[in-house]
Amino acid sequence: MRISIITDAWEPQVNGVVRTLKQTLTELIAMGHEVDMITPNEFFTVPCPTYPTISLAVYPRLKLAKRLKAFAPDAMHIATEGPLGIAARNYAVRNKLPFSTAYHTRFPEYVKARINIPLHWTYRFLRWFHGPAMAVMAPTSVVKQDLEKYGIDNTVLWSRGVDLDVFKLPTNEDESEAPSLIPDSSPYPVFLYVGRVAVEKNIDAFLRLDLPGTKWVVGGGPGLSDMKKKYPDAMYFGELNKYELAKIYAAADVFVFPSKTDTFGLVLLEAMACGLPVAAYPVTGPIDVLGDSGAGVMHDDLREACLQALHIDRAIARAHAETFSWRAATEQFEYYLRPAPVESNPMLATD
Repeated sequence: MRISIITDAWEPQVNGVVRTLKQTLTELIAMGHEVDMITPNEFFTVPCPTYPTISLAVYPRLKLAKRLKAFAPDAMHIATEGPLGIAARNYAVRNKLPFSTAYHTRFPEYVKARINIPLHWTYRFLRWFHGPAMAVMAPTSVVKQDLEKYGIDNTVLWSRGVDLDVFKLPTNEDESEAPSLIPDSSPYPVFLYVGRVAVEKNIDAFLRLDLPGTKWVVGGGPGLSDMKKKYPDAMYFGELNKYELAKIYAAADVFVFPSKTDTFGLVLLEAMACGLPVAAYPVTGPIDVLGDSGAGVMHDDLREACLQALHIDRAIARAHAETFSWRAATEQFEYYLRPAPVESNPMLATD
């Protein structure tokens, strides 16, 4: 099948959306599909006003239409709700082409945290954006229910996976290489955060905790400079590649996930694949990923969750991560790409 995937999130961005799409692309090609990724890198862009490391395509409509006509995909998937996503959505509606979309991040909550736009305004936009799609792919059943609550009814489940060959239990070799990344002066236990350093990630809730040992932060973002000044006792590693990141996971004792706005949290799977137990709030993302596996502790008191997680066997965390496969997730994705007759969705006839 010839598949066009349109996304506003792509390299050099480092986030869960990009990692999900890259892994899905790899699996789709391995399954024999021909995939055309349409990303901001091929268009004139400007920095996102509240997040300058994200580039937004400017007036992509004509170039995007030409690209789609030339490739003539059997299926079209629109991954994000940015300028490219909007242009692709409008192109599909005008030409009565079936397409699928995905809901990767809690977009309304992120927008409200940054520029204080009311949630109902943003959800109204999401209903407009996703309404004509044959399927809106949500990462968990809780997110699916949330979307349906706000009037987005055409939702289906598309789970996530983890690279178990890269993210694995620590070995003697890993321990011998760790000093190149980790200073000897780090007192243990080590509590680790990995992800974007931004207001919506609620990292302050982790860094202000009174915990023994050391706090590590891996990742970049608009809040990194201020965070270093505010919490100078934490160790900051910046952005790391996946191989370096696997060593950091393996050297830590507890993975702390303070976010209350994530839809899934790929880093949860990566951490557990390295045998790292999780401490998190009992919210969407951790609830779906951890379930009753015993691989982590969810508690309204994040400090209590951190301290309890110290007692979890690394083998339990690894065993739970092994239940998540990128191939299985991509087969879900593939299933909902199947083109459907335009007549089955009357919204395709209107813009």
